[in-house]
Amino acid sequence: MANEEQTTVPSSQRSSWSSFLKTIATFSGDLSSLTAPSFILSPTSLCEFPSYWGEPHREFAAISTGKNAEERMILTLRWFIATFKGQFTRRENQTGTESIVFIFLFDRLVSDNKIVNHGPIYSINQSIEKPLNPILGELFLGSWNSEDKHGTGELRLWTEQVSHHPPVSAYCLINAKAGVSYQGHCAQKTSFSGKSVIVKQVGHGLLRIKLPDNTIESYLITLPKLRIEGLWMASPYIELTENSHIQSSSGYHTVLEFKGKGYFTGKSHSFNAKVYKQPKVTSGVSPIYEIEGQWHGLSKFIKHTPKWWKSSSTTTSSNDEFLDQNHEKLDEISVLDLDQQGPLESRRVWKDVADGIRNGDFEAASTAKSKLENEQRAKRKEELANGTPWQMSHFDRVESDEEYARLAEMCGHSPPNEEAYYFKFEQDYIQEILAHQQQQPSSS
Repeated sequence: MANEEQTTVPSSQRSSWSSFLKTIATFSGDLSSLTAPSFILSPTSLCEFPSYWGEPHREFAAISTGKNAEERMILTLRWFIATFKGQFTRRENQTGTESIVFIFLFDRLVSDNKIVNHGPIYSINQSIEKPLNPILGELFLGSWNSEDKHGTGELRLWTEQVSHHPPVSAYCLINAKAGVSYQGHCAQKTSFSGKSVIVKQVGHGLLRIKLPDNTIESYLITLPKLRIEGLWMASPYIELTENSHIQSSSGYHTVLEFKGKGYFTGKSHSFNAKVYKQPKVTSGVSPIYEIEGQWHGLSKFIKHTPKWWKSSSTTTSSNDEFLDQNHEKLDEISVLDLDQQGPLESRRVWKDVADGIRNGDFEAASTAKSKLENEQRAKRKEELANGTPWQMSHFDRVESDEEYARLAEMCGHSPPNEEAYYFKFEQDYIQEILAHQQQQPSSS
């Protein structure tokens, strides 16, 4: 299938890529013992990936400006769609070229009824890269709009690697001024289906909005599956597939259906979103709004547009425009300089490895990576021997999340129960920020 946006493995590396694919498709042991081609190494830790949720930080802050539950659902949907461009299509800073990002997070790779362990792989800048698998307890901390130049408040991110086998990242984003927070966790299960790779994104997100009456409105956000094609042709590309749900505690419910480009029809990265006033969608019930388009480009309301949307400043070109990502600039997260970061923060943890990769010195990168991994194994053995297991520093695990269960039941989503990770310091942070804002002199 042709796709004008697909990236291609350079011809000089195709033989190595093909051999690697054949190996992971048939190997039945622990793939950590295998040597991956040097060209697939990435200088970025997987622990940084939740920052994609915060790159459209203005859309995130705008959610709480909705005057009622309907408006807040539409604004939540708009932010959710705006995050996809950062996750799967972005600019590579070092080269300045546009590239598609493919994440096939091979936590559990199923092939020929064999289950093997593997690390994450994605394609960027016309090559195949493997993000660094975070160490247990690794942290990624940062913010957007820290000086509040936009008047929408600072957005902060906390990410912690809460499990190494299987890899699970917990994250929390808070804009205290806007009264919006989002936290969740992510893991992946990956399988071969024909010549495609199917990635099931495990986990969920819970978005919370503090309303003027101090009550909380919650939104359950489920994640779509990913389908990666073109691997065996050395021209991989990604499509989101199947459905995703946004269920509000107010009752409003959005169903997103993701579609890709077929052999003869359709456009790449397409989606359709139907917004309903009630949670469970039954036969014959029509949505109150419907939106179609491409998640990396232009999307519009179809049939009719909300009256409040037509008069809002959100739209710039036409009344039915929902979101235009064609010229949207993504704001990358700001982090502390390396010498100010803690010993477990991602870019400090992986500095020597990342330097080797960026300089093309893969021997140095491999040596640094092996040293770090051996240190981690020694720590786990010491903890086991002393009876002092590792403890999460920023999150608490909840075996069965009541809020997830309640919202999942409203829309009929499965599984009915799922674990969750709650940020330990959410209320302390919000109170600190709000107290600081009250001490600031008025601009008038």
